[in-house]
Amino acid sequence: MRLVTFLQNGEVRLGALRTQDGQELIVDLNRAEPRLPASMLDFLAAGQRTQELAVEVLQTAPASAMHERKTVALKAVILNPGKIICIGLNYRDHAAETHQSLPEVPVVFTKYPNTLIGSGEAIVLPRVTQSVDYEAELAVVMGKRGRYITEAEAMDYVAGYSVFNDISARDYQMRTSQWTIGKTFDTFGPFGPALVTADEIADPHALTIRLSIGSEVLQDSNTRELIFSIPQLIAYLSSVMTLEPGDVIATGTPAGVGFTRKPPRFLYAGETVRVEIESIGVLENPVREEA
Repeated sequence: MRLVTFLQNGEVRLGALRTQDGQELIVDLNRAEPRLPASMLDFLAAGQRTQELAVEVLQTAPASAMHERKTVALKAVILNPGKIICIGLNYRDHAAETHQSLPEVPVVFTKYPNTLIGSGEAIVLPRVTQSVDYEAELAVVMGKRGRYITEAEAMDYVAGYSVFNDISARDYQMRTSQWTIGKTFDTFGPFGPALVTADEIADPHALTIRLSIGSEVLQDSNTRELIFSIPQLIAYLSSVMTLEPGDVIATGTPAGVGFTRKPPRFLYAGETVRVEIESIGVLENPVREEA
Protein backbone atom coordinates (compact mmCIF):
# COMPACT_ATOMS: atom_id res chain seq x y z
CA MET A 1 0.00 0.00 0.00
CA ARG A 2 0.88 3.63 -0.45
CA LEU A 3 -0.67 5.34 2.53
CA VAL A 4 -1.17 9.09 2.82
CA THR A 5 -2.37 11.67 5.28
CA PHE A 6 -4.54 14.25 3.56
CA LEU A 7 -6.72 17.20 4.41
CA GLN A 8 -10.26 17.61 3.15
CA ASN A 9 -12.71 20.25 4.34
CA GLY A 10 -10.41 21.03 7.23
CA GLU A 11 -10.34 17.42 8.44
CA VAL A 12 -7.29 15.15 8.53
CA ARG A 13 -7.97 11.80 6.88
CA LEU A 14 -6.17 8.53 6.26
CA GLY A 15 -5.94 7.56 2.61
CA ALA A 16 -4.15 5.41 0.08
CA LEU A 17 -2.83 6.22 -3.37
CA ARG A 18 -4.26 4.17 -6.21
CA THR A 19 -3.93 4.37 -9.98
CA GLN A 20 -7.06 3.67 -12.00
CA ASP A 21 -7.39 4.10 -15.77
CA GLY A 22 -4.12 6.03 -15.77
CA GLN A 23 -5.38 8.48 -13.17
CA GLU A 24 -3.87 8.85 -9.70
CA LEU A 25 -6.55 8.71 -7.03
CA ILE A 26 -6.65 8.96 -3.26
CA VAL A 27 -8.96 6.48 -1.58
CA ASP A 28 -10.43 7.89 1.63
CA LEU A 29 -9.98 4.84 3.84
CA ASN A 30 -11.94 6.39 6.69
CA ARG A 31 -14.96 6.92 4.47
CA ALA A 32 -14.68 3.45 2.97
CA GLU A 33 -14.30 1.84 6.41
CA PRO A 34 -15.14 3.99 9.48
CA ARG A 35 -13.45 1.48 11.79
CA LEU A 36 -10.02 2.45 10.46
CA PRO A 37 -8.11 5.08 12.51
CA ALA A 38 -8.01 8.57 11.02
CA SER A 39 -4.36 9.22 11.89
CA MET A 40 -1.36 7.40 10.46
CA LEU A 41 0.17 7.13 13.91
CA ASP A 42 -2.89 5.39 15.34
CA PHE A 43 -3.12 3.21 12.24
CA LEU A 44 0.44 1.95 12.66
CA ALA A 45 0.01 1.46 16.39
CA ALA A 46 -3.12 -0.66 15.79
CA GLY A 47 -1.04 -3.43 14.30
CA GLN A 48 -1.16 -6.04 11.59
CA ARG A 49 -4.86 -6.84 11.62
CA THR A 50 -5.81 -3.21 11.04
CA GLN A 51 -3.36 -3.03 8.15
CA GLU A 52 -4.84 -6.19 6.65
CA LEU A 53 -8.28 -4.60 6.92
CA ALA A 54 -7.00 -1.54 5.03
CA VAL A 55 -5.77 -3.80 2.21
CA GLU A 56 -9.24 -5.35 1.96
CA VAL A 57 -10.91 -1.94 2.02
CA LEU A 58 -8.64 -0.61 -0.70
CA GLN A 59 -9.68 -3.42 -3.02
CA THR A 60 -13.42 -2.85 -2.54
CA ALA A 61 -13.65 0.91 -1.90
CA PRO A 62 -16.67 2.56 -3.54
CA ALA A 63 -16.32 5.41 -6.03
CA SER A 64 -17.73 7.78 -3.41
CA ALA A 65 -14.56 7.27 -1.33
CA MET A 66 -12.19 8.24 -4.15
CA HIS A 67 -10.75 11.66 -4.95
CA GLU A 68 -8.44 12.88 -7.68
CA ARG A 69 -5.09 13.49 -6.05
CA LYS A 70 -4.98 17.10 -7.24
CA THR A 71 -8.23 17.92 -5.43
CA VAL A 72 -6.92 17.25 -1.90
CA ALA A 73 -4.01 18.62 0.13
CA LEU A 74 -1.39 16.11 1.19
CA LYS A 75 0.11 16.53 4.64
CA ALA A 76 3.26 15.04 6.12
CA VAL A 77 2.90 11.26 6.15
CA ILE A 78 2.83 11.30 9.97
CA LEU A 79 1.86 14.59 11.58
CA ASN A 80 3.14 14.02 15.10
CA PRO A 81 5.61 11.14 15.34
CA GLY A 82 7.05 10.44 18.75
CA LYS A 83 10.59 10.62 17.38
CA ILE A 84 12.25 12.04 14.27
CA ILE A 85 15.74 10.56 14.39
CA CYS A 86 18.21 11.81 11.81
CA ILE A 87 21.50 10.25 10.79
CA GLY A 88 24.34 12.46 9.66
CA LEU A 89 27.23 11.61 7.36
CA ASN A 90 25.78 8.24 6.35
CA TYR A 91 26.65 8.10 2.63
CA ARG A 92 30.14 7.26 1.45
CA ASP A 93 29.96 9.80 -1.38
CA HIS A 94 28.81 12.55 1.02
CA ALA A 95 31.64 11.79 3.45
CA ALA A 96 34.07 12.06 0.55
CA GLU A 97 32.77 15.45 -0.61
CA THR A 98 33.02 16.86 2.93
CA HIS A 99 36.57 15.42 3.31
CA GLN A 100 35.63 13.51 6.46
CA SER A 101 36.53 10.01 7.55
CA LEU A 102 33.79 7.42 7.61
CA PRO A 103 32.18 7.45 11.06
CA GLU A 104 32.72 4.46 13.31
CA VAL A 105 29.24 4.77 14.83
CA PRO A 106 26.11 6.51 13.49
CA VAL A 107 26.00 10.29 13.89
CA VAL A 108 22.61 11.01 15.45
CA PHE A 109 20.60 14.22 15.82
CA THR A 110 16.90 15.05 15.94
CA LYS A 111 14.20 17.12 14.34
CA TYR A 112 10.80 17.94 15.84
CA PRO A 113 7.21 17.75 14.52
CA ASN A 114 7.11 21.54 13.94
CA THR A 115 9.38 20.93 10.96
CA LEU A 116 7.06 18.53 9.15
CA ILE A 117 5.20 19.49 5.98
CA GLY A 118 3.66 17.47 3.17
CA SER A 119 4.36 17.34 -0.53
CA GLY A 120 3.14 20.59 -2.08
CA GLU A 121 3.49 22.63 1.10
CA ALA A 122 6.02 25.46 1.20
CA ILE A 123 9.49 25.44 2.67
CA VAL A 124 9.70 28.82 4.41
CA LEU A 125 13.04 30.63 4.41
CA PRO A 126 13.51 32.19 7.86
CA ARG A 127 14.41 35.86 7.90
CA VAL A 128 17.38 35.16 10.20
CA THR A 129 19.40 33.06 7.74
CA GLN A 130 20.48 33.08 4.10
CA SER A 131 22.09 29.64 4.20
CA VAL A 132 19.17 27.21 3.81
CA ASP A 133 20.29 23.92 2.29
CA TYR A 134 18.60 20.73 1.03
CA GLU A 135 19.24 17.05 1.84
CA ALA A 136 17.42 14.23 0.04
CA GLU A 137 16.89 11.26 2.36
CA LEU A 138 15.22 7.87 2.59
CA ALA A 139 12.91 7.78 5.62
CA VAL A 140 12.28 4.54 7.49
CA VAL A 141 9.05 4.36 9.51
CA MET A 142 8.81 1.94 12.40
CA GLY A 143 5.81 -0.36 12.62
CA LYS A 144 6.35 -2.15 15.93
CA ARG A 145 7.56 -1.31 19.41
CA GLY A 146 10.98 -2.66 20.25
CA ARG A 147 14.10 -2.34 22.40
CA TYR A 148 17.40 -4.14 21.87
CA ILE A 149 16.32 -5.18 18.38
CA THR A 150 18.94 -7.32 16.66
CA GLU A 151 20.11 -6.64 13.12
CA ALA A 152 18.71 -10.02 12.09
CA GLU A 153 15.18 -9.11 13.18
CA ALA A 154 15.27 -5.36 12.49
CA MET A 155 13.47 -5.40 9.13
CA ASP A 156 10.48 -7.10 10.76
CA TYR A 157 9.96 -3.87 12.72
CA VAL A 158 9.78 -1.62 9.65
CA ALA A 159 6.32 -0.46 8.56
CA GLY A 160 7.56 1.15 5.37
CA TYR A 161 9.47 3.92 3.66
CA SER A 162 8.99 7.46 2.51
CA VAL A 163 10.88 10.45 1.12
CA PHE A 164 12.36 13.06 3.45
CA ASN A 165 14.14 16.37 2.87
CA ASP A 166 16.33 17.39 5.79
CA ILE A 167 16.31 21.15 5.25
CA SER A 168 19.15 22.82 7.15
CA ALA A 169 20.20 26.37 8.03
CA ARG A 170 23.92 25.79 7.71
CA ASP A 171 25.02 28.91 9.60
CA TYR A 172 22.96 27.92 12.65
CA GLN A 173 24.00 24.28 12.31
CA MET A 174 27.71 25.05 12.31
CA ARG A 175 27.70 27.48 15.23
CA THR A 176 28.22 24.60 17.66
CA SER A 177 29.15 20.93 17.55
CA GLN A 178 25.45 20.07 18.06
CA TRP A 179 23.54 20.29 14.75
CA THR A 180 19.95 20.29 15.95
CA ILE A 181 19.39 24.06 16.14
CA GLY A 182 20.04 24.43 12.41
CA LYS A 183 17.67 21.59 11.56
CA THR A 184 14.52 22.50 13.49
CA PHE A 185 13.13 25.68 11.95
CA ASP A 186 9.44 25.45 11.05
CA THR A 187 8.85 23.66 7.69
CA PHE A 188 12.38 22.18 7.62
CA GLY A 189 11.11 18.59 7.32
CA PRO A 190 9.25 17.87 4.06
CA PHE A 191 8.00 14.29 4.39
CA GLY A 192 5.95 12.33 1.84
CA PRO A 193 4.12 11.99 -0.38
CA ALA A 194 3.24 8.51 0.90
CA LEU A 195 4.26 5.75 3.26
CA VAL A 196 5.08 2.82 1.00
CA THR A 197 4.65 -0.36 3.01
CA ALA A 198 7.69 -2.56 3.41
CA ASP A 199 6.25 -5.42 1.37
CA GLU A 200 6.42 -3.24 -1.77
CA ILE A 201 10.17 -2.57 -1.52
CA ALA A 202 12.30 -5.62 -2.23
CA ASP A 203 15.59 -4.00 -1.22
CA PRO A 204 15.70 -0.52 0.34
CA HIS A 205 19.48 -0.59 -0.02
CA ALA A 206 19.36 -0.45 -3.83
CA LEU A 207 17.24 2.62 -4.64
CA THR A 208 18.14 5.60 -6.80
CA ILE A 209 17.82 8.85 -4.85
CA ARG A 210 17.82 12.18 -6.63
CA LEU A 211 17.20 15.86 -5.83
CA SER A 212 16.64 18.58 -8.40
CA ILE A 213 15.59 22.21 -8.57
CA GLY A 214 14.10 22.99 -11.94
CA SER A 215 16.35 21.37 -14.54
CA GLU A 216 19.34 21.37 -12.18
CA VAL A 217 20.10 17.91 -10.75
CA LEU A 218 21.96 18.48 -7.50
CA GLN A 219 22.00 15.04 -5.89
CA ASP A 220 22.03 11.75 -7.81
CA SER A 221 23.06 8.64 -5.91
CA ASN A 222 21.84 5.29 -4.62
CA THR A 223 21.04 3.94 -1.17
CA ARG A 224 23.73 1.30 -1.70
CA GLU A 225 26.08 4.14 -0.68
CA LEU A 226 24.75 4.01 2.90
CA ILE A 227 27.51 3.51 5.44
CA PHE A 228 25.23 2.12 8.14
CA SER A 229 22.42 -0.08 6.81
CA ILE A 230 18.84 0.10 8.03
CA PRO A 231 19.24 -2.99 10.27
CA GLN A 232 22.42 -1.53 11.74
CA LEU A 233 20.68 1.78 12.48
CA ILE A 234 17.67 0.12 14.08
CA ALA A 235 19.87 -2.12 16.23
CA TYR A 236 22.04 0.80 17.34
CA LEU A 237 19.17 3.17 18.10
CA SER A 238 17.10 0.55 19.91
CA SER A 239 20.05 -0.21 22.18
CA VAL A 240 19.53 3.30 23.55
CA MET A 241 15.80 3.95 23.25
CA THR A 242 12.56 2.07 22.76
CA LEU A 243 11.43 2.55 19.18
CA GLU A 244 7.68 2.96 18.73
CA PRO A 245 5.24 2.62 15.80
CA GLY A 246 5.42 5.78 13.72
CA ASP A 247 8.94 6.75 14.75
CA VAL A 248 10.85 8.13 11.77
CA ILE A 249 14.49 7.47 10.95
CA ALA A 250 15.89 9.79 8.27
CA THR A 251 18.84 7.75 7.06
CA GLY A 252 21.17 10.47 5.78
CA THR A 253 21.90 12.26 2.54
CA PRO A 254 24.19 11.53 -0.43
CA ALA A 255 26.71 13.80 -2.13
CA GLY A 256 25.70 17.05 -3.75
CA VAL A 257 24.44 19.19 -0.87
CA GLY A 258 24.55 22.92 -1.33
CA PHE A 259 27.14 24.01 1.23
CA THR A 260 29.86 21.80 -0.30
CA ARG A 261 29.52 23.37 -3.74
CA LYS A 262 31.73 26.18 -5.00
CA PRO A 263 30.09 28.61 -4.80
CA PRO A 264 27.57 27.27 -2.25
CA ARG A 265 24.11 26.53 -3.66
CA PHE A 266 21.36 27.44 -1.18
CA LEU A 267 17.58 27.67 -1.60
CA TYR A 268 15.82 30.77 -2.94
CA ALA A 269 12.22 31.92 -2.89
CA GLY A 270 10.32 30.95 -6.03
CA GLU A 271 12.13 27.65 -6.54
CA THR A 272 10.60 24.18 -6.22
CA VAL A 273 12.65 21.35 -4.69
CA ARG A 274 11.97 17.88 -6.04
CA VAL A 275 13.20 14.75 -4.27
CA GLU A 276 12.61 11.40 -5.93
CA ILE A 277 13.40 7.93 -4.60
CA GLU A 278 12.98 4.96 -6.89
CA SER A 279 9.84 2.87 -6.19
CA ILE A 280 8.79 5.22 -3.38
CA GLY A 281 7.73 8.50 -4.93
CA VAL A 282 8.30 12.19 -5.55
CA LEU A 283 8.30 14.87 -2.85
CA GLU A 284 7.94 18.40 -4.23
CA ASN A 285 7.93 21.61 -2.24
CA PRO A 286 7.92 25.26 -3.32
CA VAL A 287 10.19 27.68 -1.49
CA ARG A 288 9.03 31.06 -0.20
CA GLU A 289 10.23 33.86 2.03
CA GLU A 290 8.94 34.15 5.57
CA ALA A 291 6.01 36.58 5.74
